[in-house]
Amino acid sequence: MLLAMREDEKMGRITLAQVAEQAGVSISTVSKVLNGRQDVATPTRVKVERLLETHAYRRTTRSASETPLIEIVFHELESIWAMELIRGVENVAKAHGAGVVLTESGTRHSPGPDWMEAMLQRRPLGVVLVFSTLPDAVKQQLRARSIPCVIIDPAGDPDPDVPSVGSANWNGGLAATRHLIECGHRRIGVITGPEDMLCSRARLDGYRSAMAMAGLGVDPGLILFGDFHVEGGYDRAAEMLSHPQRPTAIFAGSDLQALGVLEAARVQGLRVPHDLSVVGYDDVPVARWASPALTTVHQPLRQMAEEAAQMLMRLRAREPVATRLELATSLVVRKSTAPPPGS
Repeated sequence: MLLAMREDEKMGRITLAQVAEQAGVSISTVSKVLNGRQDVATPTRVKVERLLETHAYRRTTRSASETPLIEIVFHELESIWAMELIRGVENVAKAHGAGVVLTESGTRHSPGPDWMEAMLQRRPLGVVLVFSTLPDAVKQQLRARSIPCVIIDPAGDPDPDVPSVGSANWNGGLAATRHLIECGHRRIGVITGPEDMLCSRARLDGYRSAMAMAGLGVDPGLILFGDFHVEGGYDRAAEMLSHPQRPTAIFAGSDLQALGVLEAARVQGLRVPHDLSVVGYDDVPVARWASPALTTVHQPLRQMAEEAAQMLMRLRAREPVATRLELATSLVVRKSTAPPPGS
């Protein structure tokens, strides 16, 4: 019996009864831990989770009524770019006969504590998270139940022990600013995203680098942090355009903020691009329908989501995956940029 048990452990086929025996608890307690129930003492839960992770316990059966799922978790579902990520995950899920479940939880840095219990009851094939990192306790719980996760990180720089898919934010900021410089602009403002997000700072660093390489000084009053939303773009642009020496061009760190910049310019009687050039970031579908059509940095959001979902499926099959995948960005020139007035 002991030899058979050890062989099962080598194959990752340890049973709940064996886990319960080694942990010194009942099978029902192990089942509660597996299902994310909160009515288990923390030391007991941690002990059971470590055993499950050590023995690579995997549930191998599903009821006939259960549909295999890939879960995608956001801190907010209002952004247009969220739809692009959802479509990318759906493309891969459909190819594998799986469904997609959407969850809104937590802050932009990590999911909320209420999410784990509900997710474990759904038992997804894997989880795609649009956050900057994961708390250690969450990673432990996912690993203990052999639920793979991948982070899509327009929000930040994930820990190296969690596979992630991102894009070249610094290059995007560089390309956007360099385009404006090549148009002849010298007084260029930037409205990036929240100050505590790595992608915001990377895009800002790209802007600074382009300005420095062109030998142009940077006015601190023309660097503002936004929130990636239309209202934030409007408010920051209204502030920037009220500057005694207003900019002739603004690089907005998202297309939604760029839409806010367009509206702020209209309210102040400025014509885009005749009086003010505007560059966005993301290249969401609405960018081409703005008035004027928005010059922007294409961030391959749908491809990022597809790559993340493919990573999940490879992890499910216990195949090796890259720890970090960074996709290229590219400039898309449309009608919202032109040489500055009087040039």
